[in-house]
Parts: sequence; structure tokens; C-alpha cells
Amino acid sequence: MSTRYEMIRTHLDQAESADSAAQVLQHLRCVLREVGLLLDEQLASAVVDDELSLAAAGKHAGLTENAVGPRLASTARLAPYATSGGRVTAEDVRRARQDKYTGNPLPAAAPAEPMRFKPRRKTNPS
Repeated sequence: MSTRYEMIRTHLDQAESADSAAQVLQHLRCVLREVGLLLDEQLASAVVDDELSLAAAGKHAGLTENAVGPRLASTARLAPYATSGGRVTAEDVRRARQDKYTGNPLPAAAPAEPMRFKPRRKTNPS
């Protein structure tokens, strides 16, 4: 079994035996994070290995087709194929499948752009 499954089980056990509600919440939040990452990895596997469409993979996961692309872009497997908009499209998945079949290595992932503060509105100095 994957370590993600083990981490989920561990956090659930710790939440169940926690002494305070705050500790329960912390462990349950960890479970949610790990389940989200596991779901993203399985979505990537479904569209590349099982050749499901983005819509079909999303339907099986209870997501809309538009929600699948950004989740796939966050996975190690498909992040190198993500477009500049931070999402993986059906064409990107086709490229990943083709690379898998031909044995080509993953393309280099673009370096993440650092986060910058952007003010919501301009303020006028008084």
C-alpha cells in the first residue's frame, strides 16, 4: 500500500483518540489534504494509464471537467505538461500518453513563478 493511505489511516486513528476537539480538527485537516493529493495522483493515473477523458475521470471523482485540469497540473506526473494557465488540457494528456508509449522522459517542468503581492486597488497617497 502507498504511504498516502498509511498517513490517512494514521491521522484518522490519531483523530479518533485525540484528547481535544482542536487536535481532532488538526488531524482531520491532514486527512483532507492527503486525500486531495491522493485523488489528484489517481486522476493523473486514470487519464494517462487508463486513458479516461478528463470529463470521465472527473465524473468518477465527483468533479466537473473544468476542475480536473488544475488538479492534474499539481501532480508530479503531469505538471511538466501544464500550460501557462496552470492547468492540464486534453491535448497535454495526449502528449503525456504519447511520451509514455514512446518511452520519452518527462519534459522539464517550468520553474514556479514566485508569489507576489498585488494590491486589490490603487491607493492614493494623501
